[in-house]
Amino acid sequence: MSQAALRSGVYSGTVFHRRVQPRVHALRYRLFMLLVDLDEWEALVGRLRWLGAGRFGLMTLRQRDHGDGSSTPLKTQIERRLTEAEIPTGGRIQLLTLPRILGYGFNPLSVYFCHDATGRLTAILYEVSNTFGGRHSYLMPVGGASGPVRQAVDKAFHVSPFMDMDLTYRFEVVPPAAIENETARVSITVEDAEGPMLFTGFRGVRAEMNDANLRRAWLSHPLLTLKVIAGIHWEAVRLLLKGLRLRGGVTPAYPVTVGGPPEHGARHA
Repeated sequence: MSQAALRSGVYSGTVFHRRVQPRVHALRYRLFMLLVDLDEWEALVGRLRWLGAGRFGLMTLRQRDHGDGSSTPLKTQIERRLTEAEIPTGGRIQLLTLPRILGYGFNPLSVYFCHDATGRLTAILYEVSNTFGGRHSYLMPVGGASGPVRQAVDKAFHVSPFMDMDLTYRFEVVPPAAIENETARVSITVEDAEGPMLFTGFRGVRAEMNDANLRRAWLSHPLLTLKVIAGIHWEAVRLLLKGLRLRGGVTPAYPVTVGGPPEHGARHA
């Protein structure tokens, strides 16, 4: 496979985060994410100088950083979840994620775009990690409508110590396309009974997955994952100073919440 044929890509862009209740609080910063076609994983880490697998390096991809953390191939894990949820599979699965930088990694949100054998997008899986070492996923079927993908699911996993559990996530996604300079977007609105309380997301522009673009992305953000985790804790301090109190939460025993049409609600897998 030539590099020009790769479906994987580098997305440079911006993370935004705006809280509107009970206190107004906002942040915005630039970063990059990698879109990794799971069928290309071994080819990427074997060919690209700046992208390693399971070793210390400028950037590292480790399958154990995702899914259940086992040695089972990541695509096998995701396809198993799709089958259990009766969602068509058999096509490519692409992962939008942060790589490890200089051996350190933390991914608040990784997103899997799942396709069937015809190439149709059938589901999006949102893999959420918190700073307490927990991980939970929301597997959401995709309907046939054109335009941005819109989905909703009730919160099942404790993430921020400043937010209650009785919340709803509303996603609006522009899936990545294998076209240079195209934009991908993942936006999340968090709502309570009174309405929206938080808007957050990532918007990035695609570049080819090659060593030149990886080096350029790293030079722009040399301490990317350290920046993310440091930013999370710094923002926590700011929220405490604004008077927000800490909330408790739970890590569910089941690893995946499967979303569905509103009339059917969510189930667990």
